[in-house]
Amino acid sequence: MESETPTTRRVLVAKPRGYCAGVDRAVVAVEKALEQYGAPIYVRKQIVHNTHVVRTLEAKGAIFVEETDEVPEGEIVVFSAHGVSPAVHEEAKQRSLRTVDATCPLVTKVHNEARRFAGQDYDILLIGHEGHEEVEGTSGEAPDHIQLVDGLDAVDRIQVKDPGKLVWLSQTTLSVDETNETVARLKERFPRLIDPPSDDICYATQNRQIAVKEIAAESQLVIVVGSQNSSNSKRLVEVAKDYGADASYLVDYAADIRDEWLEGVTTVGVTSGASVPEELVEEVLAHLARHGFEDVREVQPVDERMRFALPHELRKDLRA
Repeated sequence: MESETPTTRRVLVAKPRGYCAGVDRAVVAVEKALEQYGAPIYVRKQIVHNTHVVRTLEAKGAIFVEETDEVPEGEIVVFSAHGVSPAVHEEAKQRSLRTVDATCPLVTKVHNEARRFAGQDYDILLIGHEGHEEVEGTSGEAPDHIQLVDGLDAVDRIQVKDPGKLVWLSQTTLSVDETNETVARLKERFPRLIDPPSDDICYATQNRQIAVKEIAAESQLVIVVGSQNSSNSKRLVEVAKDYGADASYLVDYAADIRDEWLEGVTTVGVTSGASVPEELVEEVLAHLARHGFEDVREVQPVDERMRFALPHELRKDLRA
């Protein structure tokens, strides 16, 4: 009797994955600021939502604080990729802080939209997650005009002045499918609701969700590398389960992967959130290889080439 051929254990790796242009810009901004001005450099909130990135920058001399008033007067502070409200800019000015604004340009676009629609006296429905730094920054641009819509249940509680002057905007890191579902529900209540002039969910969030949908359809397990406070990483876990994976887990490091997750699994999908360095994905692939998952194939349904220039304050000083 012939022995059975062992089942091939394979890994499908999503591409694009990991760092987006906004995250790369923000992380490099802190690194360049440390080189240009010397340690310490203060950073308000986590520069990006990734534990490993924050620890690495701390080791180089970055000091992360929760609020601007924790930064000594006259020092340099970097604002995170998630953006800040005008009140934070004003507080930094009052404390004579030198600022480097590493807000992602795509978040800045949403801020600009909020100011413009508020200036035209529109009510603005901001689809997003309560307490997220990006939501707080955008809401601060027009607090008297913005209402947060956090999930479908929130739709029924909305009260507006004029249903004919109503627009929706969104946090950039949401699930595309869930956002579309929320917008559809909003338009049932408010048929004259208008769309933003361009899509607010960032290209990188959408591309990573497209890629994870493709690998999830063929994977029993999808591992998403990312931190628990990363909105876009958590959405990848949800999308993977919605599009065919039996299970999906979020891990910061390869060491977080449990052996029991791999039992009976022949195909593992791997991706990473937009704030995750590639070295962490490589460690996950090495871990899987030690468990027999040595057949690795990259799946790339979309191409991604976006790049952003460094914050202008930093570019000016680097040129000088």
